[in-house]
Amino acid sequence: MPKYYTVEEANKTLPLVRRIVTDIVAAHNERADLIKEYGHLDHDLEAMRSRRRELDELLHELTERINTHIDELAKISVLFKGFDLGLVDFYAMMDDREVFLCWKLGEPQIEYWHELDAGYAGRRPLPGHLVEGAVDGDGDGDGDGDGDGEREGEE
Repeated sequence: MPKYYTVEEANKTLPLVRRIVTDIVAAHNERADLIKEYGHLDHDLEAMRSRRRELDELLHELTERINTHIDELAKISVLFKGFDLGLVDFYAMMDDREVFLCWKLGEPQIEYWHELDAGYAGRRPLPGHLVEGAVDGDGDGDGDGDGDGEREGEE
């Protein structure tokens, strides 16, 4: 069973998550460069054999490093979702259903969520009352500033 994060808890893990995701993305980019180099080697030349062995070892090491980092995230119930964006999801509960809090490398804090089956394309901004540091002006926490403790449109 996964750990369910609140927005506050997820934001508190971001320094660690950010370091791990940065390492994953860097290792992935280095690996992509090595694969490109490997593809350009003349595989028929005996002289390239040594470089191919070296690249094989480096690729194996980078793959192991990436997998270790992804496992580190999994141990804290954070799912790695994408190399290009450095994308991760945190399990959360919202309105009595499972959702993902969504974060990508470069974002200062958790500001988005999506349904479990929606993915990155389904990202939506967090409701105002869930955004860390959000102020609704009246202190009742509903995000609409009218002081009644109910979100706009609710009775």
